[in-house]
Amino acid sequence: MGCAISGLGLAPKNTPEAASEDDAPHLTSEHIAMIKDSWKVIQEDIAKVGIIVFVRLFETHPECKDVFFLFRDVEDLERLRTSKELRAHGLRVMSFIEKSVARLDQLERLDSLAVELGRSHYRYYAPPKYYGYVGTEFICAVRPILKEKWTPELEKAWKTLFQYVTWLMRQGYNEEEEEAKRNNTVGSSRERPDKRNTAL
Repeated sequence: MGCAISGLGLAPKNTPEAASEDDAPHLTSEHIAMIKDSWKVIQEDIAKVGIIVFVRLFETHPECKDVFFLFRDVEDLERLRTSKELRAHGLRVMSFIEKSVARLDQLERLDSLAVELGRSHYRYYAPPKYYGYVGTEFICAVRPILKEKWTPELEKAWKTLFQYVTWLMRQGYNEEEEEAKRNNTVGSSRERPDKRNTAL
């Protein structure tokens, strides 16, 4: 049960659609206005969207469950849909998206937020290869909620936001990884925790 999104723009690096590691995707003022306007509708169903995103994520990319200790062995999608833990995690991710939308007029604040999230994902064993999947599933989840308000231009705006955030998170992840190598953190207070269920 996939979502027919072609060229989300969060493609593997060897494809033409993928932004280079050095090039930040560009959010225009039109993108920002469309995202903010659509978010007013999306946020009314925020808990539902969070659950849909992660159930779809685990359905379409079951390897992502390896990052989530609590859900690793759960095969029953209905059990996932009713999981309090999944609902809580979905709400955390939706909260991050809400904060991102709120910071669209102050991109330096969004930059800090997303880079720090990427750093924390290193500590929770959640590598960058998974980040783009969340954007894809978010778009699939909100398209039916927005109905006729969903347009190709709005889809492009949300894709660009997720490209931008993913780019920043990858930077944060790489910074944390480099810092860990420099400091040789084994046994230190910055050692990765054992729990892997709090990624994203």
